[in-house]
Amino acid sequence: MKLDFLKNYDFFTGVPDSQLKPLCNYLMATYGIGKQHIIAANEGNCVALAAGYYLSTGKIPVVYMQNSGIGNIINPVASLMNDKVYGIPCIFFVGWRGEPGVHDEPQHIYQGEVTIKLLEDMDIRTFVISKETTESEVVMQLEQWKPLLESGKQVAFVVKKGALECDLKVSYNNDNKMLREEIIRHIVAVSDTDPVISTTGKASRELFEIREINGQGHQYDFLTVGSMGHSSSIALSIALQNPQKKIWCIDGDGALLMHMGSVALLGSMAPENIVHIVINNGAHETVGGMPTVASKIDICAIAKGCGYSNVVSVDNFDELDKALWQAKNKNNLTLIEIKCAIGARADLGRPTTTAKENKENFMRCLEQ
Repeated sequence: MKLDFLKNYDFFTGVPDSQLKPLCNYLMATYGIGKQHIIAANEGNCVALAAGYYLSTGKIPVVYMQNSGIGNIINPVASLMNDKVYGIPCIFFVGWRGEPGVHDEPQHIYQGEVTIKLLEDMDIRTFVISKETTESEVVMQLEQWKPLLESGKQVAFVVKKGALECDLKVSYNNDNKMLREEIIRHIVAVSDTDPVISTTGKASRELFEIREINGQGHQYDFLTVGSMGHSSSIALSIALQNPQKKIWCIDGDGALLMHMGSVALLGSMAPENIVHIVINNGAHETVGGMPTVASKIDICAIAKGCGYSNVVSVDNFDELDKALWQAKNKNNLTLIEIKCAIGARADLGRPTTTAKENKENFMRCLEQ
């Protein structure tokens, strides 16, 4: 389905999703990043931006996201936008990962089952867009929804895999030299048998394959395959319960931004046995490569301001190895920001063990 009907709207904000990549490419090619299109830190952030736009203009905003982000919008939709409160209209485009009957990764299965129900429970009317859906059908649906939007309600298009089309091509890159997979290989060489908590997306997939190649097994790693932005909080709790162990957290810039309050919590608790590694490529690479704001902010200054005692940023492997070994041998809360290139192997695999197997093996390893 083509996206020409989007020309009727002036403001878009969202968190990128692979199933919405044609929409994301359309927005980047048409507007870039600026007043009319904002890539937000998390989906709740999007709702607040949408509300501000409506309050300023009286026009209807458009928010895009993966269905995994529905949890982040529940509070601002229910307590701010709902017509029993302020009655702020909004159009959502929701990528339907884990659609029932369609094979997907374990973190998407239950989320996919409850996607429609969660939206409708929030009094958001839904319409499913499939490969067979035409642009005229979407325009007709918007016309039917017009009275709802005028009354201050929200509506959502739930988008199936492969449903959208866009001929506009956008390439994403940066000037950094180190690839994430090789970075993780260096981390594993130093962390050895220490517990590692890795963030969702390609970082966990690469960690899994590196362990396979090394013949190490996977008991040392907890792969945070879902719940983007929460791996550092998982690591914090594990570190507090296991003060005798060095705990490594492999995070991403998009994940860090999504729930950056976790940095403040980590800093205030200041466990001496955590090494918090942020691989920063300034992009949501796992879902297509759209930019984050991480290349424009000082992550190290933020961490230091939150209470991290050892903070360093590196952009080459010599500096990385030095920082990793210093973190290994010191007892203080450490953050290592690693400036990373955008890119991954086309044949990158996925974990071959189940999430529950990962959990059980990791818990047994912690007990030792």
